[in-house]
Amino acid sequence: MNETDQLPDTAGWPVVGEDGRARPPWAATDPLLRDYYDAEWGDPVRDERGMFERVCLEGFQVGLSWRLILQKRDAFRDAFANFDPEVVAGMSIEHLLDDDTLIRNRRKLQAAVTNAKATLALREEGTHLGEFIWSYKPETTPAPRTMAEVPTQSDESAQLAKDLKKRGFTFVGPVTMYALMESTGILDTNLIGTWKRGRSGVWD
Repeated sequence: MNETDQLPDTAGWPVVGEDGRARPPWAATDPLLRDYYDAEWGDPVRDERGMFERVCLEGFQVGLSWRLILQKRDAFRDAFANFDPEVVAGMSIEHLLDDDTLIRNRRKLQAAVTNAKATLALREEGTHLGEFIWSYKPETTPAPRTMAEVPTQSDESAQLAKDLKKRGFTFVGPVTMYALMESTGILDTNLIGTWKRGRSGVWD
């Protein structure tokens, strides 16, 4: 996820809202992004289905804004059986290409099916997608003060991307996987001073 494309504050410092809560600039003013940040972003996602959904949504976001993906999230859930990998793995995407409630990009739509098949295959290794991705959790997490200090990738996200691609996943580059690690709580890149910093329970 590239929240920085939503920045209303070029300085990138935390912004205190009317409710007294400090948030990163990308989540400070837009109600949709603010609610997503407050309720979900950075909270741990460990289950297979939940992680599969996030992998797919991060893939759809490539080259686009995260706000657009959130706007279309319910439509994606309807189209992909609430991101049940067993159902998605057997889908054809042809009927989705004319659905203007979705991102009508054949490669991205097909990636959801491809990644569902790879998700099922991962079970044969004695793990599932959530466990697999969490195994790349680093020993430390960043402590950014401004958005400019938030990394866009890491050695762990690069290795995760490489290992997922070996297993058949697509649209899982190092930057995309870093964003995934941020949004699912594997990293805590909440800015110092924001109300969610340290609240995931993952990083004490």
